This record gives sequence, C-alpha cells and structure tokens, in this order.
Amino acid sequence: MTSTTISGLVTAAHGRHYFVELPDGQTIKCFPRGKKAGIAVGDQVDVMMQAKGEGSIEQVQERRNLLYRSDDFRTKQFAANIDQLLIVVAPEPAYSEDLLGRALVAAWSVDIDPVIILNKADLGTHLERARRKLAPIAALGVPILEMVALEPEQTREALAPWLANKRTLLLGQSGMGKSTLLNALVPDAGALTQEYSQALGAGRHTTTSTRLYHLPNSGDLIDSPGFQAFGLSHMTQEDIAHGFPDFRKAVESCRFYNCTHRHEPGCGVLAAIEAGSIHPERHALYQRLLAEHENKPRY
Repeated sequence: MTSTTISGLVTAAHGRHYFVELPDGQTIKCFPRGKKAGIAVGDQVDVMMQAKGEGSIEQVQERRNLLYRSDDFRTKQFAANIDQLLIVVAPEPAYSEDLLGRALVAAWSVDIDPVIILNKADLGTHLERARRKLAPIAALGVPILEMVALEPEQTREALAPWLANKRTLLLGQSGMGKSTLLNALVPDAGALTQEYSQALGAGRHTTTSTRLYHLPNSGDLIDSPGFQAFGLSHMTQEDIAHGFPDFRKAVESCRFYNCTHRHEPGCGVLAAIEAGSIHPERHALYQRLLAEHENKPRY
C-alpha cells in the first residue's frame, strides 16, 4: 500500500457506507473502493483520505476470524476479529433452542468462546424451565450468567470481568432484552447511534445495522440486530463437526476415518450418546445441519 493510506477500525456498517475510526480517535465515513464487499464491523482496514473528510477503503487487513450466517441466497456478516460471543436468551418469551444451538456451532467452528446471558432472571415462573433447557449447554462448560438487564448497575458489575480487554459480539433474538442489556453497558448507545445516523444524512429513524462501542472501562462491544434465522450453508461437513467440541474426544474412537457419526458401525459418537456422555439433542442438531449441507443446491 502507498504511504497515503491509514489503518483504521470499522466501527459501523450501513449498506455500502462504513464508519472507520482512525488512530487519532477521529471517525470518518468511508466507501469501499470499486465493487469491494464483505467488509465487517471489527475489521482493520487501509483507508485513503478523500475530499470532505471522507475516505475510501482500499484493503481489508487479515482477520483472526469472521462470524456470519448464510442461507442459499444471502450472507449476513456479524463481525470480525472477535474474542467472544455473548448470546442473550430469556425465560419469556421462549427462545429458540435451534437458533441458540446454531449460533454456538458458528462460534465454535471459528474458535470463538461463547457466553450465555439468561436475562429476565426475575421471571421466576419460567426460570426453572429455562435452566433445564440450558442444562445440556452448561454441561459443555459454556458459562450461563443469570441477570436482570433492567438493573443496569448490577448488570455492569456482573459482566465487567467477562468484558474487560476483549472484543465481544452481542447477539440475541428479538424480545430477549438485548437492547436493554446494551443500554446498561453503554449508557450513551442511543446517542451514539443517532450521531451516526445524522452523519449518514439518512434521518433520525435510520440506525446502523451493526455497531462497535468502546466500553467505559476496557473492551469493545459489538451490537448486531436481532435475528430470527441462523443458516449455516457456508459450512463444510468438517466445519460443522468442528462446531461440536463435545464430539471431539468420541470421534477419536470412530472405526472409520470418514465417519459421518450417523449410522456407521464402530462410531465413537454414537457410542458416547448411548453411554450418556453426548446429549441426544446435540446429535439431533448435528444431523439437521448435516442434512441441510447435503441438500443445499449445487450450482
């Protein structure tokens, strides 16, 4: 790259507009050079300054990871270069176990550590049911943190050790209280989003789809919109298997090197299910993902 480029951090994405934070703390509106796409919040990019204090993104620097979902027709990037995934669920309304399972597989497949927030822990009527549903995930060593996001001070205190010095992606289905949690952790989140919206000249009702916030003490929090689907059609069979860390020890006992862990004789995974060391629901999710992979259109 030429000496006129500056390295910056992508802090917000909206269509083909991006906001990039420069080393001096200034944030500028940027556009990708030519037809470049695939830029994600959390990316480090090389920017060339243009007129009116804007910039062009010349290149995306090498990533540590990228978390995204995809179906047969569309890909939705969440964020790049993240340390952990914070997934918000709640006892009521009931969250989707399938969506949660898919988000965990996506994270594990690229070696991102997941943490689950069980929000609305004051809803005692349904709390025990939610705990039972999360038990197979907790058994895998995934931290389950119970809290009430409507109590901002306690929320900040409880999450501070988990967020310090890390870049965390915040995800959750609609209705789980993700926005309340964000407002507890970043009190001026609404004002910052409004500021970006005005910079786009797009009106006060327009918000960026994904946004990185610097936390008051240390660490970054990336907020992404609520989702109702989590396709993993970009994954290979090997990626899917890698997204099930609970299978890894059992796989070593498989008789065949190309075992699909569904019906083969001498399968270590099937034996582990029989022995009770792998939960049947986890295997059912694995089979669904594998079936989707096998049945997706080939062009």
